[in-house]
Amino acid sequence: MVTLRELAERTGYSPATISRILNGDPSLSVTQEARKRVLEAAGSLNYAEMRSRRGRPSKRGLRIALAEMLSPAEQLADPYYLYLSGYIRQLCLAGKHTCIPLERRGALFFSPEEPAPDGIIAIGLFTPAQIQSLQAICETIVFVNSSPMESKFDSVVFNHPLGVSLAIEHLTDLGHRDIGFLGPVQRQNDQGQQSLEIRRQAFEHQMGAMGLLRPNFLLDCPMDAQAAANTMSLFWDSGHAMPTAVLCANEECAIGAARALRGKGVAIPDDLSLLSFNNTPRSALVDPPLTSISIDMEEMARAALRMLPERLNVQDRKAVRALPLKVVIPPTLVVRNSTAPPWEH
Repeated sequence: MVTLRELAERTGYSPATISRILNGDPSLSVTQEARKRVLEAAGSLNYAEMRSRRGRPSKRGLRIALAEMLSPAEQLADPYYLYLSGYIRQLCLAGKHTCIPLERRGALFFSPEEPAPDGIIAIGLFTPAQIQSLQAICETIVFVNSSPMESKFDSVVFNHPLGVSLAIEHLTDLGHRDIGFLGPVQRQNDQGQQSLEIRRQAFEHQMGAMGLLRPNFLLDCPMDAQAAANTMSLFWDSGHAMPTAVLCANEECAIGAARALRGKGVAIPDDLSLLSFNNTPRSALVDPPLTSISIDMEEMARAALRMLPERLNVQDRKAVRALPLKVVIPPTLVVRNSTAPPWEH
């Protein structure tokens, strides 16, 4: 796993500055370019670890278009998608494929050059209009991190309910019973509509089945660090009973919550345990290092690149597998320093 010292050598910034960037320190005046440089350096050092695991490159590379839900600026605010895109680009390079970023005008996508791509890998959640614009470029699409129109398109998704189950099991095994959740109530689903956020929904269902659900421990906020910091700060100041542990919907929520709690003099995990989703390279570098539900982004990227050629005959560009597939990648639990038994609090 990449270290702060390695990042300092790669970027030229001090370990202290890099730590403040990764932890989202609001008092640090830093440019978007500096943040991008640090995040991308963490990713590139992490991608280097997978090079020895690369399989044989394909005999003939494909022209693969890449459609991304988030803009480059938005990816800096939620680097999970930055790193997932990076894995796909790195594996395209290893497989001798040409990776073509799709141009976005307004909400819709357009192919930037000719000839047309052999297929599209689409990362994230897309509206029906966006999907139609992708189909106009190429009918062969693999969706990553969403699964719209399963009767038509291949997809690779993460098993969020299993991730929630692993998180709850870890916390209850430590002895926690008063467990909160920090994240949104609703979010765009695979059909481009607002619906119950899948991690929140799984948490409520599983905790309710165990008789442990405390509605007042459900903290509603968008999945960004500043919103999470504000929500956690207000909750801590409310004077209400506090959970002994909180499951955060993503890494940004966990980083924001940790920052707010530090500002209140709350020690993590001595006073409260935090558990995060995503486990990007930042999880091991922030303060404290986050216990995380790990999404295997490399395997998601590999699965997408395995599936795409199965729908193509490279010689005459005709599909050879008519049935679309949905691959569900299981999560793993990575235990670090942000969780501990409640009796240590």
